[in-house]
Amino acid sequence: MKVDKDSSNIEARTELGRRLFARPVDFVKSVVGLEHLPDASLPELCFAGRSNVGKSSLINALCNQKGLARASNTPGRTRELNYFNLSDRLYLVDLPGYGYARASKTDIAHWTKLTRDFLRGRAPLRRVFVLIDSRRGIMEADIEVIAMLDEAAVPYQIVLTKTDKLKKGQLDKVVVASQQKIAKRPAAHPDILVTSAEKKSGLDDLRAEIVSLALAETGL
Repeated sequence: MKVDKDSSNIEARTELGRRLFARPVDFVKSVVGLEHLPDASLPELCFAGRSNVGKSSLINALCNQKGLARASNTPGRTRELNYFNLSDRLYLVDLPGYGYARASKTDIAHWTKLTRDFLRGRAPLRRVFVLIDSRRGIMEADIEVIAMLDEAAVPYQIVLTKTDKLKKGQLDKVVVASQQKIAKRPAAHPDILVTSAEKKSGLDDLRAEIVSLALAETGL
């Protein structure tokens, strides 16, 4: 019987991803200035996205820990770079949401500068998962961020969130539109991930991407 090597590889990565995220994930620290960043001993993967895109909810679902990242119905609650240690293999970083936030212009400007300076110059950063609300698609604020990542040559991958809110036909259109918008962007990963934290769908695919990066860096 002929073995589909690509299929076998996907299954292996999926299983390794499940095992990796069955291990402890611990909150490390909240960073309000680049001088407070942890040492560069582990590779880092970041989660970026507009305010209220569902970053915290996705991280909690991904790590099987309800209270790990602070989720809120109030847009803009995440105001620091929040670091999580994935079993001493990787740092996961929850970035402040960009776009709308209930805060002063001074505070918003500070978070925005902190995030942009971090994304441009963080040596251990291996990939940025750019979360996009599937109900809205890639918006102008998202384009500004991915253009900056292209310019800084920081690899990123689009992750659609809240996909349980759409019918399949609607979701298919969002996926195609997203693919078209990143098709010629130099730092974009070609595969778009489709997730729902509420339904826990697409999490194995995201874990498989993360485990591939972990294998490339440190092994398991």
